[in-house]
Amino acid sequence: MFFLSGMLMAFPGAILPVWGYHLSYDFVEVGRYFLAVILGVLAAVKIGGFVVSRRGTRFAIVLGCGVAGVAFVWLGIAAPPISWMWRFAGTLLVGIAAGLLNAAAFQSISKVYERDPAATVNLAGVSFGLGCLAVVLIVWLAYYVYTPASMLFLLSLIPLFAAVVFARSSFAPPVPHVTKGLRDIWLEVRSPGAVLFSLLLFFQFGNEWSVAGWLPVLLVHRVGVSPATGLGMLAFYWLALLLGRIVTQALLVRVSHGWILFGSTLSAVLGAIILATTNNQFGAWMAILFLGGGFATIYPLVVEKIGNRLPDYHPGFFNGLLSFGITGGLLAPWCLGYLANLWGIRTVMLVPVLGTLMVFLLVVLLWIESKLVTSSR
Repeated sequence: MFFLSGMLMAFPGAILPVWGYHLSYDFVEVGRYFLAVILGVLAAVKIGGFVVSRRGTRFAIVLGCGVAGVAFVWLGIAAPPISWMWRFAGTLLVGIAAGLLNAAAFQSISKVYERDPAATVNLAGVSFGLGCLAVVLIVWLAYYVYTPASMLFLLSLIPLFAAVVFARSSFAPPVPHVTKGLRDIWLEVRSPGAVLFSLLLFFQFGNEWSVAGWLPVLLVHRVGVSPATGLGMLAFYWLALLLGRIVTQALLVRVSHGWILFGSTLSAVLGAIILATTNNQFGAWMAILFLGGGFATIYPLVVEKIGNRLPDYHPGFFNGLLSFGITGGLLAPWCLGYLANLWGIRTVMLVPVLGTLMVFLLVVLLWIESKLVTSSR
């Protein structure tokens, strides 16, 4: 499930060169595809909660896979030179499918998450990262072999096959869904820890998905690589994230989680600065390595701290202040389309530089806040 969700969420960044947007300067249109995906994810929050509670986890997963298959077929038919509005509708379906799969997937791991939040989220992240890597590799390998339509028809076979497999599988009963009211959200706002965690997720998700969405287009414009090479470097980014999460899993029981979080943030800051300033492939490769390795560990470790400090947090319940932070961060790739249109493609990387510095600052503030709370007890 997380594998398929990763494929869907990483799809817009991988497909842009195939649709010819590496040659375009209409960055606003590029940003609209990221907006469509996020709108689809948000729409799926309500749909997913209803489907899981009424029809069960298996039905939600099969439905999500089916919608994903239809979305890829739709986008295959709507490839350029057809109007971008048809592709907007297709990417909206991609977001709905990803949201349904996310809701069902987090429900299915609820019991395991309660026992070990950091390890559970890290393993889920590995599966998600494999999906992100897989879709980029498929597009990269097929770039000079298949037409855009043929490539998307091929991709549609993966979720449709998964729908058949999951339809024959069994899942644990869903955890009862709890919707927070305004009073509960106000209590979260009054908690400095919850506000800081939400802001950290806001900037961290914005950083990760800004790079994942815009990297090939940025590299073609700034470094002068070919579209296929840009896709290969995007695959390397997801590989760095994936290997970073695997290494983190081994380090969790041996190294202080605070030191891992601090070192990861420093690595991400360095990578973002290098990628914003480099004009050659060697610098870009090194920046991607630092970025992927740095981003890999931040989210699972933050989620662990959320579980320790905010026991009511649950990854399957997409509501409240923390969920606002996640959603806001994922809107960053859309906003970058407008900024790039105004001030040039380089803005795509300058914004994550500032966002990564904010993550670094928030990690320090969280550490200070944690010390103050501990000393006051």
